[in-house]
This record gives sequence, C-alpha cells and structure tokens, in this order.
Amino acid sequence: MAKDKKVLTGNQGIAQGFYEAGGKVAASYPGSPTVEILDTLSSYQGVYSEFSTNEKVALEVAIGGSFAGVRSMAVMKHVGVNIAADPLMTFTQTKTLGGFVLVSGDDPGLASSQNEQDNRFFGKFANMGVLDPADSQESLDYTKQAFEISEELQGPMMLRITSRLCHGRSIVNVGERKEVAPKETIADSDDSYCMIPPASKEAQFFMKERLDRLKSYAYDTNLNKLEENGSDTLIITSGLMYNILKEVNPHVDVWKLGLVYPINEEKAKEITANYNKVIVIEEMMPFIEEQLKLMGIECEGKKYFSFTGELDYGHIAKGLKEAGILDVVNELDSTTTDTVERPPLFCSGCPHRPVFDILKKSKTKMVIGDIGCYSMGMQHPFEQSQSIISMGACMGIVKGMSKAFAMQEKQEPLVALIGDGTFFHSGIPGLINQLHQQGDKENITIVVLDNRTTAMTGGQPNASSGLYTKKDDMKVSINELAQSIGFDRVKELDQYDYDETKKIFKEELAHQGLSIIVANGPCALKFKMNNPHYYVDPSICIGCRSCIKTNCPPLKMKEYEGIEKKKSFIDKDMCVGCSICAQVCPVNAIKQSGEEAKGGA
Repeated sequence: MAKDKKVLTGNQGIAQGFYEAGGKVAASYPGSPTVEILDTLSSYQGVYSEFSTNEKVALEVAIGGSFAGVRSMAVMKHVGVNIAADPLMTFTQTKTLGGFVLVSGDDPGLASSQNEQDNRFFGKFANMGVLDPADSQESLDYTKQAFEISEELQGPMMLRITSRLCHGRSIVNVGERKEVAPKETIADSDDSYCMIPPASKEAQFFMKERLDRLKSYAYDTNLNKLEENGSDTLIITSGLMYNILKEVNPHVDVWKLGLVYPINEEKAKEITANYNKVIVIEEMMPFIEEQLKLMGIECEGKKYFSFTGELDYGHIAKGLKEAGILDVVNELDSTTTDTVERPPLFCSGCPHRPVFDILKKSKTKMVIGDIGCYSMGMQHPFEQSQSIISMGACMGIVKGMSKAFAMQEKQEPLVALIGDGTFFHSGIPGLINQLHQQGDKENITIVVLDNRTTAMTGGQPNASSGLYTKKDDMKVSINELAQSIGFDRVKELDQYDYDETKKIFKEELAHQGLSIIVANGPCALKFKMNNPHYYVDPSICIGCRSCIKTNCPPLKMKEYEGIEKKKSFIDKDMCVGCSICAQVCPVNAIKQSGEEAKGGA
C-alpha cells in the first residue's frame, strides 16, 4: 500500500482514517474541538457527510448508515453525547451491522465549553469499547482499528479525543482508501432491531457477552504497549498524557493503554504484580485508576495530579516529584512570544450588538441566555445574561421562572435569548412547551437572534442558512414556524434598524403575556458584509461615547489635532459599514463614506 507523509491535526487524522477504512456515512453537529473532522471529510470522494440539526439527529443518521450495512461515524463534542444519549443507550444494545464509531471530543480545561465532562465514563455507561489515541498518527490508525473491532464484535466503539490532540499537528503516514463491501442490512438480518421488551431483554445478555469478548481482546491487543526500562515503578497512562510523560522522561516502566475500556483484569494483574509502585497519569477524572482499584490493584493517581484542567509538562513533573519518582523538576527550555491581548467580543458588524445595547438600556433584570456566540453578551460592557446552562435550556428555564414568579405574585419581565442554530438544535421542544398551561400573569419575551449560521464554530449551515445563500439547501422561516405551532404574537425585525428594533423591544418587554421576537441580520463574517465604511466628523462629535458603548471593535476615542477634547474615531480597515454607530449618535457626527471609501480614504 502506498504511503505518503503529511502533517495533520488529530481531527484530520480521524477524517483520513475514516476515509481509508472505507467509511461511507458520517454526521456531526458542529462544536469545538471536533468541527474540523466533518469539514475535512466534506472534501473526500465516496463519503456522505453532513452537519445535522443536533447531535441526536447526527447519531441517528450514522445509525442509519450502519443499519444499511456500511461503515458509519458520528462526531460531536463531549456535551453533545448528552444530547445523543437517548438513541445511543439503546443502539449499543443491538448488534452492529456496518462498523460504527462515535467520536467524542472532550475538553479538559474548558477552553470552549460549559463544563468539563470525561466521556470515557459515558463509553463505559453505554457498554462501548473506548479508544484513546495519543497523536495524529494514532488518531488515523485507531479510527481504522475501531471499525475492525466494531465489525468483529458487532458493537459500536468510542474514539475519545481531547482538545489539544484535536488541534495539535504531527507527521502522519497516510494510505489509500480500502473499499469495504457492505455488510447485511437490518432487512437481511435474523436479529431484531425493534427494542421492545422481548428483544431488548435478550439484547442485555448479548451486550454482556460482547463486552466479555472485548475484555478478552484487550488481553493482548496491540493497542496497549508495555515499555520496560528495568524500573520497579510502573506508570500507566494513555492518550496525550503518554507524550507529555515522555517529555518529562522519568526512569520508569510505562504501560500505555490505547484501549482504555475495558481493561483486561488478568493482564493488568500480571503486569502490575512485577512492580513496587504503580502510578496512573490521566486528565480529568480517575477513570483508569478506578478500574484498577476495582480489580484490587494497588495504585495511586489523582493523589498527585489535578482532577480538572489540562495536565502539562509542569503538572506531571511536579506530581511525579511528590510521588517520589523524580528528585528534581527540570524546567522546560522554552521561549514565549508576547501576543496582542484580545478579549472575547462581538465581531465588527455583528447584528446582535444592537440587541444587547438595547436590552442593557431597557434595564431588564432577567435575561436567560443560551449557548452560541451571543453568549458574549454576558460580558462587559453588555452583561445581559443571568444564566447560560446548555443548548436550548433558556426556553424551559424562563417557563419555570415565570410560574414561580406568578405564585409569588411577582411581575418580573423575563427574556429568553437564543440563536438560530441553537433554536433548531434543541430550542423548539421548549418553545412548544411554552404553550402548555400558559398563564395570563406571565411576561415572557423570547428573542431568537437569527444570523442564519452556526457562527461560533466557524459558520456551518443550519436550517435557516438557505434564506441568505443558494449554497445551503434549508430555508426554514422561524417566524412562520412559530406561527404554525400556534404562537399569535410574533414580531420580526431587522437588527440593523436600531430605532425600529428599540421600539419593538420596548413594546414586547411591556407586553403582559408571551411574545416572540425574531431578530434578523446576517452574520458579518459568514456572509462577508462589506459596505462603505463610516467615519467620525470630529468638528461635530461631542464626545458623549454613545457609539463607543455599542462595543464595536473599530470604535475608540482619539485626540484630534487642534481639538482639545477626545472624540470618537472609526478604524476604516475594521469597519464593515453596519451603521449602528451612526444610528446611536445623537448629533449626526458619524457619516458613511462615499467616494472616499472607493479611494481607500
């Protein structure tokens, strides 16, 4: 087989592995750190890939591929597995036909997530084997091997990766695609895939027998490797922790696990019996450590290493010193480079900025936010979200709060803020529930911020993207959808029309009852907004900072020659011409360029 060397990220390695393994159907919901896997797969021939409306649907699409007998893969970030858990927990009972791999992107240190969730436990919970690759090459190799195991044992496998591995790069030997003949389909199979009690009870015994076979497979699998250096101390580790341990380079023996669940008990006892001390190094929860202790194997782990956050060279070296493995901690010979600080903020021309500016000025106390780029509205200077829990949660939370307030005879207006991507992901069931036992003493305003893309993860399409571009094939109108469900008070507005937006918000926040505002405006990045820029006439500007308070990146205060007081200034290279600053200026000091813009003034 021809081999080429490429530098790939862990995500790209998984995509390449799926391709080489003859994978046919892949589905995902975009979420850091795994977005790049489906983005990469979209360029491969012979593969169907899609970003689905949520992780549950993505899993179901991939299950459909497996039911049709072809190798299939579902990809999601760690919290996405919670959304997919309902079909997953039943699917793992059935006999897998086409090989099936679930990729879970865990996020130690919560770089871009609402929690830190160790999905190795989810794999165990769902009775799946769990593979933990250490670099991009293993990401490719393990993906291929996961499909082999899946088809041999007729069970789905989990490929668990972490953020740094997803985005880190290393040299990878890539090969050619191996076409795999489709397996039998559910129509050809003698087994039942209707999980009602007679079949599902029988499936429980199959699932246990399959896990026992996987434990036997784990005894001598090439996924697990023992490195002997003549030490009386054994370190057991997996994934990226293995590579960092090699950088620390203590004089110890190492048992590197590629298959972290299940661990073969007989093998573990055979190996650990030869050592005076066994140390487990793993990020987040003590998953391997707990398995070993349940086997009666004496070991230590989280006693020396943090239960949260990423473990880097310094953390591991310090922990090993505390454990008596190292005498001194050698500092890494590294250099640092100063970079420009950039706090999280809305992009230039983001349509959501005026909504948050208006909400802040309205002095509304109860704004329940949701997951998306608009979650930045909780930060200074807007500070307009009192709660962000999970995808779509704002709908149910405002319902519960409104009922609790009504019983206390409180008249507190409630606002639920949700983006279009999250609305389609899991907001609709909560929206429908708003109609259930709707009260007449409740003041709820639901605001759907519709920029027609999944912006925070890089602009993947969602169900309404096609309203702005022919490239995307779904054109769902949120306004029409809400009215068809049964909501009779739905207002639609252009977020860039500041005065009209302010007027509608004032009306709906004062409305006693339930109302929906669909706030439209294209994502300035996805749809490449590039209108003639605006500029400030310092001779008119009164320095009131009304424009500055909209928090648009091109705006700042500046000293002009010959003018004593600081006045507003707009960086024309950053301005995309959204006009919000001009609309909030009380003295018309901000004007749009005309011929100047064409000439680059």
